[in-house]
Amino acid sequence: MSDEIAENGTANGDVPEIELIIKASTIDGRRKGACLFCQEYFMDLYLLAELKTISLKVTTVDMQKPPPDFRTNFEATHPPILIDNGLAILENEKIERHIMKSVPGGHNLFVQDKEVASLIENLYSKLKLVLVRKDEQKSAALRAHLGRIDALLERRGTRFLTGDTMCCFDCELMPRLQHIRVAGKYFVDFEIPTSFRALWRYMYHMYQLDAFTQSCPADQDIINHYKLQQLSTKGLLMSPTPARQRNDADAASALKMKKHEELETPTFTTSIPIDVNDTSATE
Repeated sequence: MSDEIAENGTANGDVPEIELIIKASTIDGRRKGACLFCQEYFMDLYLLAELKTISLKVTTVDMQKPPPDFRTNFEATHPPILIDNGLAILENEKIERHIMKSVPGGHNLFVQDKEVASLIENLYSKLKLVLVRKDEQKSAALRAHLGRIDALLERRGTRFLTGDTMCCFDCELMPRLQHIRVAGKYFVDFEIPTSFRALWRYMYHMYQLDAFTQSCPADQDIINHYKLQQLSTKGLLMSPTPARQRNDADAASALKMKKHEELETPTFTTSIPIDVNDTSATE
């Protein structure tokens, strides 16, 4: 259908093959895009492929120029799309339910933890407010929310949110933390405080895992994701259909911006600003 970017697991027919179709980069149309749900389900399935309960195939689709077979099969549906034995699951909630109930081993990822669920539920909306409002009050609210996650991790003393093995909540939280790091820094100079040591240790452990590094979009793709959102809200984004007149100069500028970024070598922010082995600050 389009560029295949990852394959994990066995290919000898011993386990079912799951295909996950994800959005491609809005810069080059080939590498992984910055869709949070795409990365979340990519991580879920990658963990299962590591356990060899499934074979995973991940395919990117450029939604600015979707190939004919994609349009034929899925019309205007946007990824993520999960395909299991010829069955296509198209909605996020249905994909999550299918992984939990129908994909071998998937039920082990979906633990019950109301405290964690409620804590990470509104984190992304706070980032969006920071990027839209760009004021200290919204930044303070995001820092406070991150502080509550840090406090939970410190109190529990576990490697991940609910224990020492990853679960669905980690696959949901970590992509959002990466967007906060990259987009927050770029647009409003927001940084996660170094005093949140438990949170940084958590991110350090996540950065060591193939499930995250293989699914993580480049910094440029995360930044361009929000640039295009901002252009769209201003009515400047080029559309496949000329629904209304747009400012040609601004639209051309946006396209030049993307072309420039396409020439850049992709970068990935995975540095940690604290010594994760130094526990003196928390003793």
